[in-house]
Amino acid sequence: MQVDTVVLDVDGVLVDVADSYRRAIVASVERVHGDTIAKADVQAFKDAGGFNNDWTLSDAAALYVLASREGLAMDVGAYTDEIAKRGGGLDAAEAVVERALEDDARERVYDAWDPAELRTVFQALYLGSERYAEIEGGTPPIDAPGFIADEPVIVTPETIERLTEDYCVCVLTGRPEAEAEIALERVGLEIPPERRFTMDDWEEGKPHPRALVALADRCDAEAVAFAGDTLDDVETATNAAEADPERTYYGVGVLTGGLTGEEGRRKYEDAGASIVIDSVNDLPDLLEG
Repeated sequence: MQVDTVVLDVDGVLVDVADSYRRAIVASVERVHGDTIAKADVQAFKDAGGFNNDWTLSDAAALYVLASREGLAMDVGAYTDEIAKRGGGLDAAEAVVERALEDDARERVYDAWDPAELRTVFQALYLGSERYAEIEGGTPPIDAPGFIADEPVIVTPETIERLTEDYCVCVLTGRPEAEAEIALERVGLEIPPERRFTMDDWEEGKPHPRALVALADRCDAEAVAFAGDTLDDVETATNAAEADPERTYYGVGVLTGGLTGEEGRRKYEDAGASIVIDSVNDLPDLLEG
């Protein structure tokens, strides 16, 4: 791959979020609704597509828990497969539940479902009490140290140095801006605001290509490599190539997030990844080669 611009996802690429964001999904659903999914099941939602936003994923997981109490006869795999068939995301999850349940059962599910409370509890668990007060404002609903402290750094200083010396480096993440800033400071990656897209900067979210194309414009790029840890990231690069045919876009699947091993590699390849790497730290050598 001969590129002049490198765009990096944050979660699962720069930092490991298995014990932070994914843990918060599972724990927030359990706190609000008394039952939850397994942490390993989070990947099934990611693979279904449309769940780059972990708040939305929490909503869909909670909907599954509540619908299961009312007779939804599906395991998580079948539920997420049906979501994928409908295009992915929360709207598809609601469509699955609405088709599977009778009117009275469906009404009870929606009466109990509380996305607003889920988001509040999620943020309190993830950020911790002190950061919740700073970022969200007000008093957190629970006192917690914050899962955000449990995010090991994946990217090395050498990788950051080599990438930033040779390429126009950007960040494209589903994190809110404040949470992206915390991660970037932790890994030591300085990215100017005009070369970032966070949740706060666009409504569409991945895999919509607008943000990736905009970053390519801002770098005056001819060829872009976008490294991410989900199938939505790969699809974002594919969609950008269709929307912006004057440039070349490479989707790079990274095996340090939810997709790992040979199965993860196969899923990336099936989704159209240009290449699959074990870690973002393999990227500089790959690009130079």
